[in-house]
Amino acid sequence: MGFDRRPLAPADAGDWVTLLTAIANADGTDDHTSEQDVQETFGHPRHDFARGSVAIYEGRTMIGYGMLTLRGVADPEHTILHEGGVHPSYRGRGLGAELLDWAEQTAVPLHKDLFPGRQLSLSSGCLSTNAGAVALHEQRGYRPVRWFHSMVRDLSAPISAAEIPAGVTIVGYAPDLAEHARQIRNESFRDHWGSIETSAESWAYFLASSAFRPGLSFLAYQGSEPLGMLIGQEYEAYHERTGHRDLHIALIGTRAAGRKRGIATALLMTAMSAARANGYDRASLGVDADSLTGAVRLYERAGFTVAHTWTAYRKQLT
Repeated sequence: MGFDRRPLAPADAGDWVTLLTAIANADGTDDHTSEQDVQETFGHPRHDFARGSVAIYEGRTMIGYGMLTLRGVADPEHTILHEGGVHPSYRGRGLGAELLDWAEQTAVPLHKDLFPGRQLSLSSGCLSTNAGAVALHEQRGYRPVRWFHSMVRDLSAPISAAEIPAGVTIVGYAPDLAEHARQIRNESFRDHWGSIETSAESWAYFLASSAFRPGLSFLAYQGSEPLGMLIGQEYEAYHERTGHRDLHIALIGTRAAGRKRGIATALLMTAMSAARANGYDRASLGVDADSLTGAVRLYERAGFTVAHTWTAYRKQLT
């Protein structure tokens, strides 16, 4: 097609943001990204940009991209995650199919370097309302395996006072609590679909994000035992482009000993009240539509509603 193709590089950050903004605007999502956000992606410990990414250019304009995220375990198989997109003006020209071909061909040697002899599958996804992307995945042998909701809440609506269970205390995040938060994250997500344990390296990368808001992050304890945590983020690009301040609840979880006691709800109410007091007018989060812990119902009771639904697809490669 006369397009240039090369791995994504930090120097492409501005072009990548322009492409992501065009995709978000066309698809009607709130996924606004800044150059800082993109630059931080290049430090992700599970990305191999030299071998596991591609940017498609026409002249000086990035019109498509693909990126693979490797996983640190293969239990029972290694699942590599593929993320990609095509500029709305260039859709319908076969670039989406090309990116899936690229992902499948690129994933195999990366997988063999990590887990030779183990099975490999490729995970991809799209908005459930994006008929073209849904058809593309299904035509190429991907099967839908899970659905995820993006949920939002207006913080100008009443927020109930946090009802903290007897014997439980909620404290603000501090750096010396980082390992407690990681332990809670790993135990609370152990039974979640597709989840693997977060390593100390990946957790440090996550907490180093410019989007992380320690003042809007909280942990719940019973005595000295950590039971629950909520990690808050804010993406400046969303604020700049919409005029709204959004508390994005990146993670919320409770260990088994803390479930069904109202701890998650107390953490939510604490975080939302703190966000509203600090000038935020919106809250958002993502959730597995079939969560075994009943998370969707919990968030609905807290005032969240579904804004978008995403379909996760998977294809066996070996």
